[in-house]
Amino acid sequence: MPGDLPPNLDRLHAAEEELREKAQHMIAGDPRLQLHLAVTEAAMELADLLRQFSTSDEDLKVVQMLGMRTFNAFAAVLKLTLSGYHQNSALILRDVLETTFLLDLFRGDRALIERWRFADKKARMKDFSPVKVRESLDKRDGHTSKKRFELYEMFSELAGHPTMNSHLMMRPEKSGDAVIGPFMEFTTLQAGVSEMGRLAVQVGESLDAFFPPGWGLPSRVVFGRLKLDWFSTFYPNAKPA
Repeated sequence: MPGDLPPNLDRLHAAEEELREKAQHMIAGDPRLQLHLAVTEAAMELADLLRQFSTSDEDLKVVQMLGMRTFNAFAAVLKLTLSGYHQNSALILRDVLETTFLLDLFRGDRALIERWRFADKKARMKDFSPVKVRESLDKRDGHTSKKRFELYEMFSELAGHPTMNSHLMMRPEKSGDAVIGPFMEFTTLQAGVSEMGRLAVQVGESLDAFFPPGWGLPSRVVFGRLKLDWFSTFYPNAKPA
């Protein structure tokens, strides 16, 4: 029929759907993966609710737009991860990480939103480039270990750039060969879903800070409870924001 995909592409899609089913079985047997995905869904719900708030505040509109960006990114990451494209999903997670840092910066100093809105390219690179945002957050929080840089570097090395280490995310087995096309293996799935959950907690925290009083309260409560469950499960000694 006119408009049909070439047979090989149809077969590729069928294989992706089989891998999605395999991934869902893996997730169904692991409560920790389920928690990562639950908190991701809750953060996406906050992004969707915040964008529905009608406002003339241009600064809030920026936050709404950034929230929508994270929603779309998480949806794409989930689609790619469950279809077996782990390296490609990690590339989008790097975008989420960068957006997360920017939201966190704006949460700490809302006057920066207006500066960002009106900044030309030169000013934006001077004050709001990814490295400047990370440095500002580290200075604000008193961090000297550069963990934000290390995380960004990890995503860049494994997925963002064609490096010698990037092939590691194309190997179903650590000691095996790289493969072409999608694949599903528990350790790789676990790594991707875990990073998604970690970023979702940060995104949800930042978005929640911008909600008008009383707006979206039921969903905010759900996110808050899931966030506490997430921290108690993965970081029992940490103090969530």
